[in-house]
Amino acid sequence: MSTTDNVPTPTNTISRRAIFSFGLVALVVIIDQVIKFLIKTRFYLGEDMEITSWFHLVFVENNGMAFGMTIGSKYFLTSFRILAVVVLGWYLARLTIRQRWGEIKTGYLVCIALITAGALGNIIDCLFYGLIFNNPMPPQVAVFLPDGGGYAPFMLGKVVDMFYFPLFSFVWPDWMPWVGGETFLFFQPVFNFADSAISVGVIALLIFYSGYMSELHALNKSHKDSDSGSSESAETPSADK
Repeated sequence: MSTTDNVPTPTNTISRRAIFSFGLVALVVIIDQVIKFLIKTRFYLGEDMEITSWFHLVFVENNGMAFGMTIGSKYFLTSFRILAVVVLGWYLARLTIRQRWGEIKTGYLVCIALITAGALGNIIDCLFYGLIFNNPMPPQVAVFLPDGGGYAPFMLGKVVDMFYFPLFSFVWPDWMPWVGGETFLFFQPVFNFADSAISVGVIALLIFYSGYMSELHALNKSHKDSDSGSSESAETPSADK
């Protein structure tokens, strides 16, 4: 038996990267969608279940981006999400097949996979939830695949949020301009599992891989320049001929 039988080949390495990266994307999306389905079909809109004083499950919906932010029209936001998922998916696939870049750091792949999964998880809500759920008035809960159809057309579904962490609060002193006497609550936004995946991925990228992203960009540029030079050399007739 040859001693090289157990040596990983480039193809095997690429396959493992792809399985790991897109498997992580699938896992995060499945967890996100299971949580949203349970909240949507078991909580009425606005229902607040206190788990601890600092952690609640609150069913809210929003038309916007992560953590309930709203920018532009609904069609614009959904189209932007679709474009973002396509670009992220393309980049993640590119990372798994560019063997000549060397061994891409696992942590970097995890960050890109988390961001991709989070964006995909929220876009599923936008694309399909308006078609497959109704949206009854509280205290009624939503029905999956209702007889009368969903509450919105394709691309106009609302994103389901549920995690609420009111960690601490205080009252600003009266002498403070603009905010004096008002209560400050941290952390106020309600978010979902997909939002968490995006946040963890982005924060980890900025903290641990900001320099590494520059290295990858420079390495990719050098490879392109090398490929361009090789092509030109191949096309130039030899002086000996």
